[in-house]
Amino acid sequence: MNDLILALVAFCVLLLLVALGLLWRVRALAQRLDDADFQNRSLSSTYGRITEQWFPLMEAYPYDPQQFRFLGSPLDGVQFEEDRIVFIEFKTNRSRLSKRQQRLRELIEAGEAGSFSFREWNRLNWVHVFLVSFFGSSSAFSVGIFGQGS
Repeated sequence: MNDLILALVAFCVLLLLVALGLLWRVRALAQRLDDADFQNRSLSSTYGRITEQWFPLMEAYPYDPQQFRFLGSPLDGVQFEEDRIVFIEFKTNRSRLSKRQQRLRELIEAGEAGSFSFREWNRLNWVHVFLVSFFGSSSAFSVGIFGQGS
């Protein structure tokens, strides 16, 4: 009877060791699967960033590709037409608009896009350009004199 109990205990210990070994193996395989999934998503993202630069050159692109200007972020680019300006975001596979891109789309569709011209070129800029070109680019130097980086 003791031999039977000892054999059952040994069998249970063996089963427990086999189960722990299988659990360890399953976890290792799950980690490899997660790593492969991450690499696949990363490659998909890289593929998307590369191909989106070629989309304006495809036959199916509905606009003149010579009038497209690539931005990259937060939108892929701007298409300049004679009667309008079109903000373009290319998507591949199952990719979706980011929250920021969704917000930009909402603002554009609501007519909240605007224009702005900025010109700031005075004598201090000329002095700054001269000093930087003469003494070399030095952020500490230009910050100390003009309050801005070079």
